[in-house]
Amino acid sequence: MKYKNVVQGRFLKRPNRFVAQAEIDGRECLCHVKNTGRCRELLKEGAVIYLQESDNPNRKTRYDLIGVEKGDLLINIDSQAPNQAVAEWLEKGNLFPKGAHIRREKKFGDSRFDVYVEAGERKAYLEVKGVTLESDGQARFPDAPTERGVKHVRELMACVREGFEAYLIFVIQMAGARELAPNWETHPEFGQALQEARRAGVEILAYDCRVRPDGIALHAPVPVNLQ
Repeated sequence: MKYKNVVQGRFLKRPNRFVAQAEIDGRECLCHVKNTGRCRELLKEGAVIYLQESDNPNRKTRYDLIGVEKGDLLINIDSQAPNQAVAEWLEKGNLFPKGAHIRREKKFGDSRFDVYVEAGERKAYLEVKGVTLESDGQARFPDAPTERGVKHVRELMACVREGFEAYLIFVIQMAGARELAPNWETHPEFGQALQEARRAGVEILAYDCRVRPDGIALHAPVPVNLQ
């Protein structure tokens, strides 16, 4: 996916989950943070950040914070980007044949999954999780406890029992991760749910991304370590 009107700035502070103060061209401004996760290891004072300037004159904030540099690594933190990147990746014929029917936001049971795909006799539900937490090349999810995430994993198992294919796709919003692992210290129940899901037939996949200040795209598969 591509962004328009991207500018570089410097992170100052984050008064709450939804807004941050940034310095752009020597002036301070308030910007919308497109990620409600903690991102504490990323959003540190002085960090180089990337923002998309809005052309909506009625917005309270002029910019959206979409990326941050962590050392030599550029990380996209837009929580909406993984779904769009996966949709574009599927449309190119990945995972399913090109021309498959792709529908966003389809309900199953008590959950609404990110993507539903039909390709001939194949019918599949896909849930997408964006990953921004990284340590020594290992990408981890989640960065905060997620009961909603556990619920989605269990609903994917129900999809398999009903005869559907089910996929959980972790989109690592950076390049070069050596593996994806559950964040056992933060939410062990989520890791346990992933183990159960794999045994139940849910396909658990992870991909790193090519990330630029003005775009993100799925790149290559990354091993998933559930131990």
